[in-house]
Amino acid sequence: MSATDRILGPRVSREEMHEHAERYRLPSWLFISAAMLLMVSLLLPYWVLRLSAPQFPEGLTVTAYVNRLTGDVGELEGLNHYVGLGSFQDAATFERSIAIAAILGLAGLLVAALLIHSRWVLALVVPALLFPIGFMIDLQYWLWDFGHHLDPAAPLAAAVGEFTPPIFGPAEIAQFDTLALPGFGLILAFLASALVATGLYYHRKAYKPLIEAHTKAG
Repeated sequence: MSATDRILGPRVSREEMHEHAERYRLPSWLFISAAMLLMVSLLLPYWVLRLSAPQFPEGLTVTAYVNRLTGDVGELEGLNHYVGLGSFQDAATFERSIAIAAILGLAGLLVAALLIHSRWVLALVVPALLFPIGFMIDLQYWLWDFGHHLDPAAPLAAAVGEFTPPIFGPAEIAQFDTLALPGFGLILAFLASALVATGLYYHRKAYKPLIEAHTKAG
């Protein structure tokens, strides 16, 4: 058996596919559905931050997509100046620059996984499986970085001190109350991750017996 055959795995005969069509199609449907969810997530926000402050009684909202920020960014930047926080434009510049291409790449890998009937499928689908966790880890890092590198010359920097805002949930920063929420894009990414995990289960269930039979015959 060649290296290519080992990677691609055993082919399903026409008779076997006819008799157990859903068994072999289910993993493909799940991987394709996950790829579609990831692509749709590009159009939706991944993270939402709401802030209440005395000078803004109606509150401020910043919405984070994978490659840009929208909402009351300018107003919140002004408040950040008093606290000593850095500019949002300086955060995750590399991640934002590659985000769209990276997520499209993850979706492409899921589609390519339809051709793999061996354990090598893990190499193609695990990145999409772990993507939402990776996004949250990266977001938490930048929140920590912002809270631990305050400008000492800022008026409220000394009063606030170092802090680490939570990814999700309420928090207090000086006289400001914040609430961080997951966006629908991140929720879709987690749904895609769940579909990938389910697809892996049914992929193994479908193709492992064929691999074992092929190995035994060989």
